[in-house]
Amino acid sequence: MDKQYRNTVKGATLAMAMVLILSAGTAYGDDVTTSINEALEYYQNGEYTEAVSNLNYATQLIQQKKGGSLESFLPNPLKGWTAEDTTSQAAGAGIFGGVSAQRQYEKGNRSVSVTIVTDSPMIQGMMMMFTNPAFAVSDGGKMEKIARQKAIVKYKPSEKQGDIQIMVAGRFLISIEGSGVTKTELIKYAEAIDYKKLKTLP
Repeated sequence: MDKQYRNTVKGATLAMAMVLILSAGTAYGDDVTTSINEALEYYQNGEYTEAVSNLNYATQLIQQKKGGSLESFLPNPLKGWTAEDTTSQAAGAGIFGGVSAQRQYEKGNRSVSVTIVTDSPMIQGMMMMFTNPAFAVSDGGKMEKIARQKAIVKYKPSEKQGDIQIMVAGRFLISIEGSGVTKTELIKYAEAIDYKKLKTLP
């Protein structure tokens, strides 16, 4: 490995380490910093596989923290409804990829799920639907405003099921899906999210 290549790899490693450190909060700060320092030691010793493994571990810790932060934005159950505990996934887990948080709500035979996703490759594709209404309505969706947010709403009254997709700050995709519910109930869950605060999430 020539000197120029080593310097390039080292520069990329250090840059990634700085990003990770700045992104990490106090809850994971010690473990993240330790893992990054170990990665740098492995790199300096020429143990590149171990260096990458430690950096990946530090990234996973930060994504876990980010998923936990998203959980706090999932709404409380509406009156008369019950809710399961919130869950979060990171690093490509689940069908959405990226980092996500989800909560399930029930009332008799009615059910709603609310999912917040960020850092996912699917967000870029969804952006096309929000910037071009033709994409949104092509499969039965309608563009509406909910809590001052652009939303794509699909609802089938005969089946009492539907979903709402909301893009926030080009970074977060919120999906509200319901079965056995009214359109009003879906909208109420969408309105219960603090979008203004979500936009400020690092």
